[in-house]
Amino acid sequence: QVQLSESGGGVVQSGGSLRLSCAFSGRAFETYRAAWFRQYPGMERESVAEVHWNGAATYYADSVKGRFTISRDNRKDTVDLQMNSLKAEDTAVYYCAVSRAYDWTYWGQGTQVTVSS
Repeated sequence: QVQLSESGGGVVQSGGSLRLSCAFSGRAFETYRAAWFRQYPGMERESVAEVHWNGAATYYADSVKGRFTISRDNRKDTVDLQMNSLKAEDTAVYYCAVSRAYDWTYWGQGTQVTVSS
């Protein structure tokens, strides 16, 4: 059974940085693609960044390009999201997800990121 656990959220001032980490529990992490999503209150989750199984970053939302970097370590079974130059509009609950299928299969519980202006 796959389980995901996010960490690293918190409160940061505008312009600051945070690094989110997602720990994968299960087998064969290296066969999964991974992603970070975020969700604003009352809104659907939106994709922030996605990384291929071999570590090649495949997608960034336009709103985070140049500020966020997704990375994975297939030896440690982790996928991280480095967030720089944070803005108030980055305030959201952030989730990691993994899948070997078209849809995202497994989700973490989410971690709150709050950017104060």
